[in-house]
Amino acid sequence: MSEPSEPVVRVNGVDKWYGQTQVLFNIDLEVGAGETVCLIGPSGSGKSTLLRCINHLEEINTGSVEVLGTLMGYRRHRGRLHELREHEASHQRTRVGMVFQHFNLFPHMTAVENVSFAPFKVKGEKRADARAYARELLARVGLEGHADHYPSQLSGGQQQRVAIARAMAMRPQVMLFDEPTSALDPELVGEVLSVMRDLATSGGITMIVVTHEMGFAREVGDRIVFMDGGRIVEEGAPADVLDAPKSERTQAFLSAVLH
Repeated sequence: MSEPSEPVVRVNGVDKWYGQTQVLFNIDLEVGAGETVCLIGPSGSGKSTLLRCINHLEEINTGSVEVLGTLMGYRRHRGRLHELREHEASHQRTRVGMVFQHFNLFPHMTAVENVSFAPFKVKGEKRADARAYARELLARVGLEGHADHYPSQLSGGQQQRVAIARAMAMRPQVMLFDEPTSALDPELVGEVLSVMRDLATSGGITMIVVTHEMGFAREVGDRIVFMDGGRIVEEGAPADVLDAPKSERTQAFLSAVLH
């Protein structure tokens, strides 16, 4: 686990509305370089929405999000925020990898083609270089022998590991994981968590993980953030939050999920 350092991700006073419904309330969060932060809480608490706001897959209504010192999704001009054009926002996202609940692999492409596609198309890397790095990443996630398999030939756990390799292929400095094991059969969860554990402990990459896997959060997280009702209720070291939560709401949630 890493020591806290200068924040790589800064979320300042973020509110998010869907129509007349407010789903995030004045969110403040800082994540240091190489830190792994696990977001926990009940369904509908705003965890996934916060993750999508960090990557500007969702617009924010107030506040700001900065990644590596760059304002995400907006530029300041004459004291006001103006939303970036989509191609500009997409360029920003190349530094932030994201792994979703559902793998969304291209079914007509092999594993190595799925992983090498974005570096070739978006970053303009040579096809041979992109494919060579894709094979390295597939080996890293334990799929060296499956590079030429199509998604339909892979288990759910294997497909999610391809999705992780695909996100890593853009050489991001921040990785966001949105409940990456929730769509998997229970016996496949461990293989994906093992890959994420390796990423966290190998250092050099900042991770924010929305998860219901409390054992993973305890073992791998540098910090746990508990959300409920669109608010950050409590945060701290894993042992503090999981073993001695201060908030009654945190206590009630953990009582339900840990017993």
